Amino acid sequence: MSPGLRRPVEGAAIATIDKYLATSIHRREPLLTRLRDAFFSVGYEDMTMLALAPLAGVSRRTLYNHFANKEDAFRFIMRCDGDMAIEASLKNAREHLADGMKPVDLFVTLMDDRYAGVRRRLAASRHALEINEKAFRIGRDIQIEHATTFQDEVAVLIGEMQKARALTLKRGTSAADLAQMLCDGARGNNQTLPPIPIEQLPERYRKVIGAILYGVVA
Repeated sequence: MSPGLRRPVEGAAIATIDKYLATSIHRREPLLTRLRDAFFSVGYEDMTMLALAPLAGVSRRTLYNHFANKEDAFRFIMRCDGDMAIEASLKNAREHLADGMKPVDLFVTLMDDRYAGVRRRLAASRHALEINEKAFRIGRDIQIEHATTFQDEVAVLIGEMQKARALTLKRGTSAADLAQMLCDGARGNNQTLPPIPIEQLPERYRKVIGAILYGVVA
């Protein structure tokens, strides 16, 4: 599946987002940035559609044409941010592969682009804890879908790295196996308690990824 495309999740709720999710993820601006800034500034619980409309730079009528409620708008942000992080991280990784970057460095950069960028942006909001909690509660299906899509795409990338002779897997370890280990390791870092300071995430990714690769790469 190409970066930015989404696999349907059986039974997932469908938000009233009309044309925006049917367009290129790069054409969803400036609405996306304005919505994100609004929630980061006000928080989820205190946000209302009445307050959201002027913050998003649209009329209430226009806002309701796009979203049925604030949950739809919040899920739209989650969807778009995840799509863009996946697309950008894979694009950068392929450029690094072409430049001959070493596997450990490439995977560290890949995971940092995919996960840490979103966390850095969220950390700037005083409502970060609330927004993160809401993301798990009302957007869990989106998170699972993005995790599945990204992991599948990492497996494709690993296949490309094998063809380019950038790495060789030990017998019995598939590209899908390694992709799962790498993604599980990165997600584990992201959810570690107490939380890892954002500035320390790349180095923590490096330690985990190094341990994984040294165990599976011939």
